[in-house]
Amino acid sequence: MAILTSFEPATGVELWTGATGDVEAEVARARAAWAGWAARPLAVRIETLRRYANVVRGAKDQLADLIARETGKPLWETATEVDAVVNKVDISVSAYSERTSQRRLEGALGARVAVRHKPHGVLAVLGPYNFPAHLPNGHIVPALLAGNAVVFKPSEKTPAVGERLVQLFHEAGVPEDVLRCVQGGPEVGKALAASPGIDGLLFTGSARAGLALHRQFAETPHKILALEMGGNNPLVVWDAKDLYAAAVIAVQSAFMSAGQRCTAARRLIVEDGAHEELVANLLKLAERLVVGEPHANPPPFMGPVIDNEAADRLQEGFLDLMIKGGRPLKHLDRPQSDRPFLTPAVIDVTEVRDRPDAELFGPVLQVIRVTDFDAALAEANATRYGLAASLVGGSPQLYDRFWANVRAGVVNWNKPTNGAPSNAPFGGIGLSGNHRPSAYYAADYCAYPVTSSEAEQPRASIGIGLRDPYAANNLEG
Repeated sequence: MAILTSFEPATGVELWTGATGDVEAEVARARAAWAGWAARPLAVRIETLRRYANVVRGAKDQLADLIARETGKPLWETATEVDAVVNKVDISVSAYSERTSQRRLEGALGARVAVRHKPHGVLAVLGPYNFPAHLPNGHIVPALLAGNAVVFKPSEKTPAVGERLVQLFHEAGVPEDVLRCVQGGPEVGKALAASPGIDGLLFTGSARAGLALHRQFAETPHKILALEMGGNNPLVVWDAKDLYAAAVIAVQSAFMSAGQRCTAARRLIVEDGAHEELVANLLKLAERLVVGEPHANPPPFMGPVIDNEAADRLQEGFLDLMIKGGRPLKHLDRPQSDRPFLTPAVIDVTEVRDRPDAELFGPVLQVIRVTDFDAALAEANATRYGLAASLVGGSPQLYDRFWANVRAGVVNWNKPTNGAPSNAPFGGIGLSGNHRPSAYYAADYCAYPVTSSEAEQPRASIGIGLRDPYAANNLEG
């Protein structure tokens, strides 16, 4: 049994250590418990999860502090993450009622048609490190509400938050065997995904891991698979009247959470020749952004990326764009060589041929200049991903054209690419997902519909295709 250790990105201090888990033992415990949980009245499950929301509310400061220390995100931002965890319960209750409610219809000959939903059984949840409480919580709450048991593997980079989240569920009265936490790295995640004891997998993470899971689950069509993956998201600024506001939206889209959001803007698409003032405003704002440790006072806009390995990859990716012809407008600097703090970077990649269609998961914004709006749309769609896209500026007619033609599951106007509402579906197409949107639509993949034709008494007859019994007797005579 291997030992797993978590370190604070901002300081390098050891935060948590523990043993990796036994996947099959945890799955077996969940499988033994799920039928009893599913048999409880829906009202009991709702009440239990509302107690959980209250428990989290009472532990808000402690949980926000833990998330800040383990991810490096500023404390103000992790407080909003805890709020999202709390709010998820009521949103999920509403979604369950709307998306998977029981319905009665009239059938033929006085029969009734009933549409009801059943839980799948045991669902595995693989969580990410960028929102280590909110995003797995977004799978776990609707899964439990529907009557499933859950085995949750947190990211190996944020095991402390994952462990604490599960403890809060248990403190609220969710039976310990109904929600299990199994710690470990990629090998534990692979073992959980391959376990014959699970009935489905709910995943948030990279496109590479999601593609591997999709291939693996191709041979198990009886198991549900919901994939939330990344994005190479475009932000198009066109005919914007307020260029300062447009620059603020670009900064929020690209650099919030140190760029470690799947909905972060990776590409800023602008009209060549009319972009200078926008870019100048953007660079001035980016230069003013405070990068610091989570608890600093005054609070920083962004903290470090998750670890030194991630920082190394981002620096290599930025250098690769430069080598291919990218023109740095603001360099990706690393103030401390031994820590993963990165300054926000902006690079003009208009002249880069064969631009890599990659998700640089950090504070790097690529500027692409185009000649007209048709070219802007073509550039926005020049990606295998399809998660988020935003248009800033333009008329309602231009936005209608943008909305109709851009390929993304989240399409915004005069708003950042990130910060999708939890009371609406969230998901993408292409390499961003597999048509299993989460958030409000998570209810859809946590239970399956069952259609029943029902009558109080059996009534049946066959009106055609039978031999006449009397005619047959006459022939025999």
